[in-house]
Amino acid sequence: MQRPATRPQTGEREALSYRPPLDIVRARPRPKPRRLPWPAAVAQRLRAAWLHAMGPAHRVLAWNAVLFLALVLVLGIVGLARSLDFRAKDHPDVWKGKLAHAFETHYDKRFPLKNLGVNLWAAADYELFGEGRPGVVVGRDGWLYTDEEFKLDNDSPALVVRHLALIDWVRRTLAQRHVALLVVVVPAKARVYPEHLGRRQPPALHRRLYAQALDTLHAEGVSAMGLLPVLLDGKRQQPTFLRTDTHWTPYGARQAARAIAARLSDSVDATGTFHTETLGTQVHRGDLFNFLPLDPWFGSLLPPPDQLRKVRTIADARGGLLGGTSTPAVALVGTSYSAEPQWNFAGALEQALQADVLNYAKAGEGPFTPMLAYLGSADFRVAPPKLVVWEVPERYLPLPQPTLAAYHLPPDAFAVHAATPAASGGL
Repeated sequence: MQRPATRPQTGEREALSYRPPLDIVRARPRPKPRRLPWPAAVAQRLRAAWLHAMGPAHRVLAWNAVLFLALVLVLGIVGLARSLDFRAKDHPDVWKGKLAHAFETHYDKRFPLKNLGVNLWAAADYELFGEGRPGVVVGRDGWLYTDEEFKLDNDSPALVVRHLALIDWVRRTLAQRHVALLVVVVPAKARVYPEHLGRRQPPALHRRLYAQALDTLHAEGVSAMGLLPVLLDGKRQQPTFLRTDTHWTPYGARQAARAIAARLSDSVDATGTFHTETLGTQVHRGDLFNFLPLDPWFGSLLPPPDQLRKVRTIADARGGLLGGTSTPAVALVGTSYSAEPQWNFAGALEQALQADVLNYAKAGEGPFTPMLAYLGSADFRVAPPKLVVWEVPERYLPLPQPTLAAYHLPPDAFAVHAATPAASGGL
């Protein structure tokens, strides 16, 4: 049996049936959408499209890329701000691009974290692979070697023959002025200290180079002596080569000078007395550190620097330059082994010979350019010496010598000649 529907009361009927007047509905303002500036609107649409197209993993990669670009931008702005001290007036040549290149170099030096990137890459090469920049060969036990003792190309055998022939031409040129020549062959550091080499070994040409040079020079009639025996014997007492440098130690230079003086004992007269004094010991960062750019961020990974004993040779009061004579007895020509004062090779040679030695050696030019420069100098033309000691490191023989092109040598300068009687001058 159905119940009769209940009828709403009078107040309820009025509330349910109430409708606002039409004019009131039309007058009520509707909220208008907020309009964004057009750059923000475009960015919002791009962001929405980007979020829709990319998944969570891609979004992480994208944010990493954005952060990296932001970091590069910030570093670039900082580097530019630090480069504001650049002065264009110091580089007036705009048309040849020198101004742009100068600013690029200036900016590169001021760029933040540049050293960190260079040091990090060098540290990875050094620690993971035992390698450095081109120019150095990393050995064991903190020993470093110049890569010039390992270099080899297709022209190396011919260059050895060519340079040995040039030495003979120098001998003949000096003989025309009645000047004797003694060639002193300095062995490679890797030959004196092979026990510290790593996995990289000198090629066959370098292994036989020392003996080949001496045999060829003797066959051509050149007075020559090698320093390998004296340096090998001397290293039993003290190091004869620096561990992190290309050069020998002052002790090795002194041992070499004594051996040369013994060879020349009958050819050079004493003109004075000399003595050598020790000035202490100093820390020496070898030149081979230049090819291991780990400082300052990873400098602790580098081998410890050498301890170098500072010495100098002084002429006594009764000695003196040229010993009171007008003609020099001995002239020294060679490389940085002879030119740089910290090795004191020239001073040790003076003390061993008890005679003045005029030093015409030059650093950074190899053995041949300093000799050709000396032969063309006024000193040689006006007052040639009685004897020239020519220090020649063996490692230069197979290497190209581009500076020789500046000297107009005769055609026979590189021709091989057979030995002639008394060609060596009796040394």
